Amino acid sequence: QVQLVESGGGLVQAGGSLRLSCAASGFTFSNWAMGWFRQAPGKEREFVSAISWTGRSTYYADSVKGRFTISRDNAKNTVYLQMNSLKPEDTAVYYCARGVHASGSSGINDYDYWGQGTQVTVSS
Repeated sequence: QVQLVESGGGLVQAGGSLRLSCAASGFTFSNWAMGWFRQAPGKEREFVSAISWTGRSTYYADSVKGRFTISRDNAKNTVYLQMNSLKPEDTAVYYCARGVHASGSSGINDYDYWGQGTQVTVSS
């Protein structure tokens, strides 16, 4: 069965960095786009970043552009989210998800499987 397991979250001071990982299993990872979303308390889940199945195309929310970098290692069935210059408003549970469109998408309904999430907390 499809499984997505996030790791790498934690507590960091503003301006710091974290790298999230999402290990995938149960499907041919290299054939699927992947995405990262986040959900802060009391807010809706929002798009953060996506990467195409080849890794050649990437997409970012305006709020993270220039600070976050998505990448993938198809040999390791893993997608990463490098987060730099973190801000308190980046505090949220971060989820990875499998995209149904090979090119990647920012639409939450374009993802069919989700991980359990990893908490990122940025202190001011």
